[in-house]
Amino acid sequence: MSLKIIVLAKQVPDTRNVGKDAMKEDGTVNRAALPAIFNPEDLNALEQALRLKERYSDSCTVTLLTMGPPRAAEIIREGLFRGADGGYLLTDRAFAGADTLATSYALSMAIKKIGNFDVIISGRQAIDGDTAQVGPQVAEKLGIPQITYAEEIQSIENGKITVKRRLERGIEIVKGKMPLLITVNGSAPDCRPRNAKLIQKYKYAQTPSEKQASDIDKQLYETRPYLNLNEWSVKDVSADVTQCGLSGSPTKVKKIESVVFQAKENKTMDASDRNIEELMIELISNHTIG
Repeated sequence: MSLKIIVLAKQVPDTRNVGKDAMKEDGTVNRAALPAIFNPEDLNALEQALRLKERYSDSCTVTLLTMGPPRAAEIIREGLFRGADGGYLLTDRAFAGADTLATSYALSMAIKKIGNFDVIISGRQAIDGDTAQVGPQVAEKLGIPQITYAEEIQSIENGKITVKRRLERGIEIVKGKMPLLITVNGSAPDCRPRNAKLIQKYKYAQTPSEKQASDIDKQLYETRPYLNLNEWSVKDVSADVTQCGLSGSPTKVKKIESVVFQAKENKTMDASDRNIEELMIELISNHTIG
């Protein structure tokens, strides 16, 4: 079975380390002030793609698509180290400050340029926004069906894909006609670790911008074309610049802060029945429980 899979992945700031410099004056995230990581649920999505590749390995390809600053090329390398076949980096100053609407527009334009695909898989949401909007918006812009909250892609048969969804009220088994987009929950299986052989194969994989700043012998990229990572700008994907970045983003962030809950009061008591009963009455009366 020939299967072309695109995985939408994002390099995100580690929101566990939000400090006073985490936000710029224009309301955008100061990514330079925060450690950058592979968005966790996008790793779950990548694992589902790689499992499909193992199952239908005849001519199945897994391609990563990410948008961000030049350093986001690391996301593509991380995918290659785990078994992906290639990737595209959307990077341009015009993409900066994009909200979900502008992001989904840019990604959809890149997907149109990539061309034929059978399945697009992404994480349910990114930890720097928690909106769960980009995947569904990409599907809408491409005019394809979508299945959200997926926990497992079970099978593909006769042009239809069977997916197990994990919802608050329980589990659903649904089918969708390809091409379609799937968003994957964090409850899905974790992504496999890096493969040592693939690390050795792709450790020098770079985008054109990275190669310009690198002192690695340029002949290496002529003899090993698989080390050349694709890098696209707004112009490359024929995008309307007014729909990209801040100019195409109606959502504005007013403030980012790290909220730490601290106990201001404490009470020590023994385990007597009377003390436990009094504690329960107090918790119920102040609506902590009940």
